[in-house]
Amino acid sequence: PYPADYLDEKAWNQLVMKAFFTDKKVTRIYGFDERANPDLALILSDYAHERWAAGRSVNPLLWRAMAKFIDTRLKKDLEKVLKEGDLNEKQAAALTIYHSNSTEGKELLLNHSELVSAIGNKKLTWEQVELEQIIHH
Repeated sequence: PYPADYLDEKAWNQLVMKAFFTDKKVTRIYGFDERANPDLALILSDYAHERWAAGRSVNPLLWRAMAKFIDTRLKKDLEKVLKEGDLNEKQAAALTIYHSNSTEGKELLLNHSELVSAIGNKKLTWEQVELEQIIHH
């Protein structure tokens, strides 16, 4: 718990980014959800854009850190994932939007009722997305 309790925001964001960059299990980072912040959301969005530009996949758990901070830019990222991502990526994007307070973002789920239903019925969770990531990675 030391990093979550004592790192300033910049150092925290670097720790999380390094975990994604080195392909570590980010859900093992204590305080991952609680310490999410707008700057981290933008850093991770930039990282996703770099991965896409290089023709590489993006860890679907990356979107989890963005739920509280969906703005126009992040909405476009999530829209891209819902259109072009694999099933696990789409599930992660849907979970992110579902757990956000963004009415703009929630509009993206109108065409994904099966994902919304699965989330509402607790058949689709972040734990399931993580397990799929481990299996297929």
